[in-house]
Amino acid sequence: MCTNDPHLLPAYASKRKHRSKPKVQIHGLTRRRCEAEEGRDMQLRNIKLYLENQSIIEENDKLRKQANLLHQENLALKSEFRKKFSH
Repeated sequence: MCTNDPHLLPAYASKRKHRSKPKVQIHGLTRRRCEAEEGRDMQLRNIKLYLENQSIIEENDKLRKQANLLHQENLALKSEFRKKFSH
């Protein structure tokens, strides 16, 4: 008689063979893995937003300089206009 045959073993013995690790550990590992992935996703998202913000700041500075030059040109043209037509 073979003792490894699952049909010949008592019911409680065959159930023990098929048990896996406790679900608490599996859920804990899965949760930690999920949290780690979420952390990496959040870091990647933060980096992308940071780079986008830097790009917006650079564009804003460029536009501010352009607006300042246009304002200076406008003041010069107004001054020239006043000189021409004030006499």
